[in-house]
Amino acid sequence: MRKALRLRRLSRPHDERYLFVPLDHSVSDGPVVPQDRWQDLISAVVRGGADAIIVHKGRVRTLDPAVLGGCALIVHLSAGTAHMADINAKVLVGEVDEALRLGADAVSVHVNIGSDTESRQLSDLGTVAAACDSWNVPLVAMVYARGPRVSDPKDPALVAHVVNIAADLGADIVKTTLTHPAESMAEVVASCPIPVVVAGGPASANSLPGQARAAMSAGCAGLAVGRRVFTSPTPMQLVAELTSIVHAPTDESLIRALTCLENR
Repeated sequence: MRKALRLRRLSRPHDERYLFVPLDHSVSDGPVVPQDRWQDLISAVVRGGADAIIVHKGRVRTLDPAVLGGCALIVHLSAGTAHMADINAKVLVGEVDEALRLGADAVSVHVNIGSDTESRQLSDLGTVAAACDSWNVPLVAMVYARGPRVSDPKDPALVAHVVNIAADLGADIVKTTLTHPAESMAEVVASCPIPVVVAGGPASANSLPGQARAAMSAGCAGLAVGRRVFTSPTPMQLVAELTSIVHAPTDESLIRALTCLENR
């Protein structure tokens, strides 16, 4: 029951759709924004309607709890930097009980399938999943096909394999890459028993709102967009636009709303 309550907090409208804004890049790549703009960025993301932000444990201490409002907090437990000999390697740098003491609603772990350290990362995912089960904490698994043995990280069959690894090892939600073509993401979603959210990816010629609509049309449960939010000149407006796409009423929800009105 307690895990169900925490999962419910990860979706502001409680529609089981999610817009997460990962801001953990300061470990892997360097500062997200200058420190004097940090609180403004958080405020913009929250006011834009994001369902949750994702940060590392130390960064939580720089957050003003009042600013978060209805936005959930996910503490990321994996780390690796762009300066490592193997940039696809990830190690655990936090534990579930630490995240709980910081007020987290959920935790996340990163795994790169096809990397040289895949076996260690899978073991870490299993360890965290067991701790999450003990503490009744939702687990978001960020699982990608990345490494020397991966030729096409957007291959639908490979992405389907990746998301099912997350499900089989105990994740509650899986974040991964949008397939190419985007319509084939429907096959991935249909194969997976847990909600699938897709990463925003690096800035490109592709329209982020267009990518969001394609993902949601394919049946994805939402988006996890970090870099393209915090590098945007108007992060609040971008988050608000993505929120409107992710949480757009479905035919089913409209029918339920109309039925409620008729029964009054």
